[in-house]
Amino acid sequence: MSNTVTGHHREVRRPRDITRTQWLVLLGTTMGWALDGFSGSLYALVLGPAMSELLPHSGIRADASGVGLYGGLTVALFLAGWAVGGILFGVLADYFGRVRVLSAGVITYAVFTALAAFTDTWWQLGALRFVAGLGSGVEAPVGAALVAEVWRNRYRARACGVMMSGYAGGFFVAALAYEFLGGHGWRLMLGLAVAPAFLVWFIRRYVPEPPEIRTVIAARQARKAQGHTAPEDRFVLRRLLAPPFLSRTLVATTLATGSLIAFWSVSTWYPQIIRHAAAVDGLPSHTADSHVAVASMLFNAGGVLGYASWGFLADAVGRRKAFVVSFAVSTAGVAYLFPFQHGYAEFLLALPVVGFGLFGALSGTFVYGPELFPASVRATGLALSNSVGRLITASGPLVAGVIAVSWFDGDLGLATTCVAAVGLTAAIGLVFAPETRGADLPRDPLPAGPDQATAPTASHTTKEIHS
Repeated sequence: MSNTVTGHHREVRRPRDITRTQWLVLLGTTMGWALDGFSGSLYALVLGPAMSELLPHSGIRADASGVGLYGGLTVALFLAGWAVGGILFGVLADYFGRVRVLSAGVITYAVFTALAAFTDTWWQLGALRFVAGLGSGVEAPVGAALVAEVWRNRYRARACGVMMSGYAGGFFVAALAYEFLGGHGWRLMLGLAVAPAFLVWFIRRYVPEPPEIRTVIAARQARKAQGHTAPEDRFVLRRLLAPPFLSRTLVATTLATGSLIAFWSVSTWYPQIIRHAAAVDGLPSHTADSHVAVASMLFNAGGVLGYASWGFLADAVGRRKAFVVSFAVSTAGVAYLFPFQHGYAEFLLALPVVGFGLFGALSGTFVYGPELFPASVRATGLALSNSVGRLITASGPLVAGVIAVSWFDGDLGLATTCVAAVGLTAAIGLVFAPETRGADLPRDPLPAGPDQATAPTASHTTKEIHS
């Protein structure tokens, strides 16, 4: 007997089994995002030692001011590359599919992060960080779109949250590697970042292209061959910046920008704050490195929990309330930890809480984002909102380094607090954000004519009932 009730009753469907394909897609995208986080975290961990070695080659003093300014500049270049690459690869993913574009991005960020191990000056390092950022920008928007399109059941938000937890997991593994191998120098650590390149074999072999985007691409190509056009054939960026998608693009961009500003300000500078405190206490460099590694593991342990739990929380209380929880936790943690002088033990206690809030908000932007756009613009919509956020965020670490010197007599804690506070602008986007809990992903119009039989068969207006 069917368990579906129609008419005036709500539609209730038996929960679908999770297929092997869904697990493989989740594994591949989670691994890719984890290795992206691994590469990014390695650089944050070795930023101080790398700048201390490279700046004198350019005639620059490697004191706290120099490391803060030029280290912040290299992070800004990476984030700028991430923003540009995100939009570029996002557009390509909506026109040519998710899997090939994802593979190209993974190879780019892996190879160019590893090449940074051979640099001799800070500006060479900055240039390679920019190119690595181009590839790094592909993983989150394309991976999130891929997971959302394959996990088209009531577990979708949870699967996206689990995928996003890979980034913090990569940070955790990087901290663990730094604990055991950091003594061999920053060049070896950056060389380890070539590891993600080996993931491409798995992605190309086991991760399939979602049927929905294949249908969209085929329909677009068929109309082009026949000389026909449709409103959905306009360039994806034009569509996102005009009604009916403009309002949702602005919401997604505001949420992403605020979350990214807070995250990168904190994650870039807390290792240097801990390292500076160890130097003031007269601790040897290897002890300072160990302090940074342990603190980073705890920060990212909280981040893994924040990332992975966001989808479950959003299914339980709704997307908007889940964002409120993340913003409140991260604000409280930053306000307690960074404006004041604290000992190492207090950092160890507070950093997991800060990580839970900051990473949770980032997870939310990629769990919620796919629910705002149909497949034909989904990857670009995610990439655009996050890339604009990253272009704005790119100045965050640099500004923190500058105002630490000019305003706060070198106090990176106060500078980080000021820049992270700008992240509260995400609350503006939350005011206008539609609640999407229980709704199916938005769909493009079904292609007309004989090709319609190949289109996804789910109703445009079907609501998923979450148990």
